[in-house]
Amino acid sequence: MDEIKIKELWQASNDKMEQSLSLIQKNTEDITKMKVQTLLSSMKPIKIFTIVIGLLWVGLGSVILINLFMNAFNQVSLFFLFSASIQVFLTAIALVIYVYQLVLIHQIDISGPILETQEKLTRLKSSTLWVTRFLFLQLPVWTTFYLSEGMFKKENFLLLLIQVSMTLLLTLAAIWLFVNIKYENKDKKWFQLIFNGKEWDPVMKSIKLFKELKAFKGQ
Repeated sequence: MDEIKIKELWQASNDKMEQSLSLIQKNTEDITKMKVQTLLSSMKPIKIFTIVIGLLWVGLGSVILINLFMNAFNQVSLFFLFSASIQVFLTAIALVIYVYQLVLIHQIDISGPILETQEKLTRLKSSTLWVTRFLFLQLPVWTTFYLSEGMFKKENFLLLLIQVSMTLLLTLAAIWLFVNIKYENKDKKWFQLIFNGKEWDPVMKSIKLFKELKAFKGQ
């Protein structure tokens, strides 16, 4: 076999190998994107449900509070008005973030550039952390909405001590969680206990899959 034949066979073998690698790469990319699409789609039902419940809660709460402020301000405990207002306000912030997330999921185009998809997944991850922070800030007001001015006029030191201790404890817990809920703590047990389910796992799995795809394509 002459040298030219050998070179032709070698080139043909290289061409077939490149075609095979290209096909493997395309199939891997398609499978990865299909998996990500499935993961993101699994998040939509819980977010839609949460938005519907949130709208009802914020809407009803706002109507009740406006009515109380306008018609029965002097007849209702200031503790209730203050606590309920904070709760509704924080829920409204969380609701806005949930709507933003749903829009973001809808905008993610898995057939688009990998870096663009990764950037949107990162925003989805970050917003999930933020919505959880805001929701935990509600903790203290669940211990104050039932209070009344009359409770502080009675000389029941033990009851007041328990009440103040409970409110202070949950306030510190809320502040601590707000400060420490960040991605750097993802491997800690308390973090994994909070972020475990369809709000978090699909996002992290999607990010991991796209990182693997990016590494596979050598980008």
